[in-house]
Amino acid sequence: MNRVIGIVAHVDAGKTTFSEQLLYHAGVLRAPGRVDHKDAFLDAHPLERQRGITIFSDQAVFERGQDRFFWVDTPGHADFAAEMERALSVLDYAVLIVNGAEGIQSHTRTLWSLLEAYRVPTFVFINKTDRPACDADRVLSELKRRLSADMVDMGGWHGGDMPAPLSEAVAERDEALLDRWLAEDYDPRLWLDGLRRQIRSRALFPVYRGSALNDAGVAEFLDALCLLTGGGEAPEPGGAFDALVYKVRRDAQGGRLCFFKVLSGSVAAREEIRMPDGSAAKLNELRLYCGGKYQPLQRAGTGMLCAAAGLSGARPGDRIGAGGGARNRFHTEPMMAAGVLADPAVPVGRVLSALRELEDEDPALAVSYNENTSAIDLRVMGQIQLEVIRQLMADRFGIAIDFGPMRVLYMETIAHAAVGVGHYEPLRHYAEVQLRLVPGPRGSGVRFESRCHVDELALNWQRLIETHVFEKTHRGVLTGAPLTDVTVQLLHGRAHLKHTEGGDFRESTYRAIRNALMYAESVLLEPICRFSLRAPQDSYGRVMGDLTRMQARLDAPVMDGEGFTLSGEAAFALFSAYNADFLAATHGRGLLQYRLDHYAPCRDAEAVIAAAGYNPLAEDTPDSVFCAHGAGYTVPWNEVKAHAHCPVEGA
Repeated sequence: MNRVIGIVAHVDAGKTTFSEQLLYHAGVLRAPGRVDHKDAFLDAHPLERQRGITIFSDQAVFERGQDRFFWVDTPGHADFAAEMERALSVLDYAVLIVNGAEGIQSHTRTLWSLLEAYRVPTFVFINKTDRPACDADRVLSELKRRLSADMVDMGGWHGGDMPAPLSEAVAERDEALLDRWLAEDYDPRLWLDGLRRQIRSRALFPVYRGSALNDAGVAEFLDALCLLTGGGEAPEPGGAFDALVYKVRRDAQGGRLCFFKVLSGSVAAREEIRMPDGSAAKLNELRLYCGGKYQPLQRAGTGMLCAAAGLSGARPGDRIGAGGGARNRFHTEPMMAAGVLADPAVPVGRVLSALRELEDEDPALAVSYNENTSAIDLRVMGQIQLEVIRQLMADRFGIAIDFGPMRVLYMETIAHAAVGVGHYEPLRHYAEVQLRLVPGPRGSGVRFESRCHVDELALNWQRLIETHVFEKTHRGVLTGAPLTDVTVQLLHGRAHLKHTEGGDFRESTYRAIRNALMYAESVLLEPICRFSLRAPQDSYGRVMGDLTRMQARLDAPVMDGEGFTLSGEAAFALFSAYNADFLAATHGRGLLQYRLDHYAPCRDAEAVIAAAGYNPLAEDTPDSVFCAHGAGYTVPWNEVKAHAHCPVEGA
């Protein structure tokens, strides 16, 4: 059987060192590498070795008996949480490394939340037990109290008869085994099967301990991992090929590689598969990667991670094959944006093309470009991510860029439906589009639907309009923030038999959306983060005062003998800079984690709009172009409906 196992951890917990030792014992490496020696097997990218952190997820492959294991290393730094989550989506099991000298850290809790969201069975390894500051028993108690009461100390067990405390813990979670336990009828085979089931169902989380740096406990953990992830039902042979794309990279020659996990069935090289848009694509080559090297594959079966060259229509989160068309929505989303500052001597098209390639690999960047001002924006997680992007642009593309100050990523939507018309008719061109923008549920993004009959506008033109709706980031009219949570309904359209070209519908679609926004009641949205913090009792008053000033909405506090836990929601614009104050308030003893939860109407919209100083008429135009006496002329946005060739519907 194939099994995909990922390793996750807070930064500096020893994740990479642990991977090196495990892969050494698995026979992948002749000798384990080290981060400080800059020779770690799965941190092969120059940027990773230079910075001493994992930036990109990578994989190794090893075999034990009849089983093949895919070991996936993921970034630990919060700035690269989106990369980590994309890898999380294909895991069968996860290994969570906890720093025994530090205990549960802020990003540890975030990782646990994501593992819960994806329902990934999880093993825990308490690392750095060689450190004087490490109290593994205390860390285990903390894990039980703050992550799950089902954390079970395995006592280093990796086969044979189970120690009594472990066999009792397994029996407590299975009525049939409990009856046998009470009757002193212990059967090693039944207990092993029961333990495996409980791990798979997340009813039990095995906890091991050791020191990766000193190679203590790693070999035993590997034996236990291989043993406890065994069993279960083997995938049925045959069935339709279905796969989930989780990563896009470029090889040494610059070719695009699409990495996916086979969820069911199998696929062979040179076979045609269904793409997310319904089209067919041919797999010219299949590759099985281990670190930076690969071997050609003739066929990939269920549970395997493999790569295919090309497949330009597939992005991380897409399903290909029988499930083509469905896209996973990831939980990790940036709440900050930054403007790109490039050398004016470098053509903006070259800069944009390079950033689009990086966006292809990391869709969370969501590169946006304003054609009127030539401004380029990126969505980012933090400052370190910007430094990495800057270095990638220089190393891969030879382009020097910098960034403006990071700012809160606002969004815009509308309160009520509004109709807009876009008409584009310079000499020997013609297209008219009438659209209705309808408010959508929070978090729904931009959607499209056609209410235009094919007798009025041919289907190929309607599909082209849909393409133009999604091919760029449309900006609101309040601050120029990205438009979201709207459904774009195509009401009417008109083409000319001789003079209409594809670009004409692009112009008319853009103008129709902008025209509708000028009539709409726009709403500025700000990111709301969900936070959780833990702090000592003596800082309760100050922390509560800070959160009250930030107008945070709090859940009931949870108090215990050692401190208190608070969770709630707050506007990211107020909360984003709180980390330093929180550490000061708790004298460095507190833990704080937060993530984007949703967007909501901005509490100080007038001030934000005034500070933006945005002119909706100066950039994307809501006006239209009509033709008279052999020449085109511009009609202002508020007069377009009176000139429209299609009957204009009400909102």
